[in-house]
Amino acid sequence: MISRNIDSFIDKHFAESRKALLLTGARQVGKTFAIRQYAKRNKLQLIELNFLLQPETINIVKGANDVKDLLLRISAYVKSPMQKGKCLLFFDEVQHYPDVLTWVKAIVDEGNFMCALSGSLLGLELRNVRSVPVGYMVEKQMFPLDFCEFLKAVGVQDDVIGAVRYSYDQQLPVDDFLHQQMLQLFNLYLIVGGMPAAVQTYLDTNDLQRVLQEQQAVLSLYKRDISTYDPEDKLYINDIFDLIPSELNAKNKRFVLKKLNEHLKFSRHENSFVWLRDADMALPAYNVQAPQSPLKLNEQRNLFKLFQNDVGLLASQYVGGIQLKILQGDININYGAIYENVVAQELHAHGWNLYYFSSKKQGEIDFLLERNGEILPVEVKSGKDYQRHVALNNLLSTEEYKINNAIVLCNANVTVRQNITYLPIYMTMFLHYNENAGSIIYRPVIPKI
Repeated sequence: MISRNIDSFIDKHFAESRKALLLTGARQVGKTFAIRQYAKRNKLQLIELNFLLQPETINIVKGANDVKDLLLRISAYVKSPMQKGKCLLFFDEVQHYPDVLTWVKAIVDEGNFMCALSGSLLGLELRNVRSVPVGYMVEKQMFPLDFCEFLKAVGVQDDVIGAVRYSYDQQLPVDDFLHQQMLQLFNLYLIVGGMPAAVQTYLDTNDLQRVLQEQQAVLSLYKRDISTYDPEDKLYINDIFDLIPSELNAKNKRFVLKKLNEHLKFSRHENSFVWLRDADMALPAYNVQAPQSPLKLNEQRNLFKLFQNDVGLLASQYVGGIQLKILQGDININYGAIYENVVAQELHAHGWNLYYFSSKKQGEIDFLLERNGEILPVEVKSGKDYQRHVALNNLLSTEEYKINNAIVLCNANVTVRQNITYLPIYMTMFLHYNENAGSIIYRPVIPKI
């Protein structure tokens, strides 16, 4: 069984709160499994209504007059009495009936049953919900397994990860043997990725061809979602999704809409990109006019890179047996696109908004991180010339930007040279947005009369 970070979050949530929990995220990231495992760990009665696999349950909820009637209907449907104080009521695939959220407040106020919900494409489906239960529900987004979760899944012990973390914290080189092992595992992660079904298939079989089949099944599911949920623009959305691998592999990784049709304008098809983002199928990183805080105000919505939501899915979209070539360290592969995608995926899962900076005068910086008003540039280097970074040097030497430090993620061991820290690419797993975030306490001075 794969252990996930979300497990401790769910445990803590229901231990401390009576509020409902809504898990969102892309298809196949493990939302349903996480809720089921919570119920199993805590020996709870799990009553699960799946609005996709059990469409008749929609009418059960829709026809209820009040919460007492709703609970009676559910109990009759499952042919089992609901155990007060020991029952977890779970509404799954809620994108097929998002109005179920209007019942959350009543269920929480009734007080006898825990409530959980999950679904995909909710960034799209919740727009028209009549009443979202503000104050009665906590929403938590799930992602594919990040690299740290993947390490634990394949059997890497906590003390090993702790030793690597110590090197990160102290800015000291990792033991060379351990460093090489971590790079090898990272290359494996580039292939397998973080989709739970793909990871479990690898753990069960070690067969990368079977893993590829699982990944292609997920991609097929995504394609069906595109045609089902946006029938009007599905051709453009599907073409955009299919272009992600080749666009990332281009010299200029910025997404160019004219590659679909030279007459297309972004303003007319922006919703297609927004659809992919809201469905959690793709991760946009927006260009900023200047690398200065706040980055949101410098954001250019029409200039962006588009990353795949899972690096394993990205690798599966390339042809020519790239999986074995990555494991064998084939120097003819352009690792830049795959490295950037895995970094984008990790940063997104760890709470960062994705930005980059590109100008004709200074060059391009792969990612910009912002915390407490400070900007931290991050360059991703897959080759041996990782110390060559003209654009980063230009950025650090521009006084008006007031940027003091930078990170280069590469295959080399930990090294610090002046204000640039070179970190092994696998240490992206330690870049968390909320890390060391303290309280912000403000007490105004109240004038006395």
